[in-house]
Formats: sequence, structure tokens, C-alpha cells
Amino acid sequence: MKKQQGFTLIELMIVVAIIAILAAIALPMYQDYVAKSQATAGLAEITPGKTQAEVLLNEGTTPTTANVGLQETTQRCAITATGDAAAGTASLACVLKGNAKVAGKTITLTRAAAGTWACSTTGLDDKYIPAGCKAP
Repeated sequence: MKKQQGFTLIELMIVVAIIAILAAIALPMYQDYVAKSQATAGLAEITPGKTQAEVLLNEGTTPTTANVGLQETTQRCAITATGDAAAGTASLACVLKGNAKVAGKTITLTRAAAGTWACSTTGLDDKYIPAGCKAP
């Protein structure tokens, strides 16, 4: 009689179980990675507005979303730019879209009267805060 070759049912079940365990670990990590990258992309959407906001404030013009050169709505966020030329302050905000872990959360770049810019977040978990927005 010939010796049978191949995998037994138990061996196949063990392989499937190992794959399921790896997937259970990898999927949440991937979702966290996507959420953080979307938050970082949102910050990248509003950062270019800082330069034009500075120019406008130096000229005595109040920054708005339109005149700082930012779109009000992008694939990544809903953007608002506000300011007070007399006080020398400005704010660029991005309400994030995308992954449920970051959707509806806000990243804000704020210019103080002294001319310094600060980044802050509202509702965003620490692990999703972009590196450019964390305190040193």
C-alpha cells in the first residue's frame, strides 16, 4: 500500500489559526497607521497658509481662507482661516475627514501677536497627533 502524503486537517486548521491571529494583530495597527497619516496630511494641507497669512498680517489685511490660498474643502479636511489684522493674530484650522478615528477632529495652527505659530488639536488621540504638531 502506498504511503499517503499531504497535510492533515489539523495541520491546515493550525495554519488558518496562525493567519487569523496575525491578521487580528495587523489590521488594527494598519488602521492606526492610516489614521495618523490622514492627520499628518491634514496638517500638511494648512501649513502652506502660514506664509501667506504672515504676508497679509504684515500688510494689515485680515487673513481668510480664500486670500491665504487654501481651498475651503479638500479630500482630507474642511479648512477655515481667520484672523485679526489689528491684533496680528491668525488661525488656520483643518477639520479632518477620512478614518473614523480622526474624522471630525481638528488641527489648528494659531499665530500669536508676537509672531509665533503654535499647533494644537481638538479631540485627537495622542497617538494620531502629527509629529509637526507635538510639543518638543
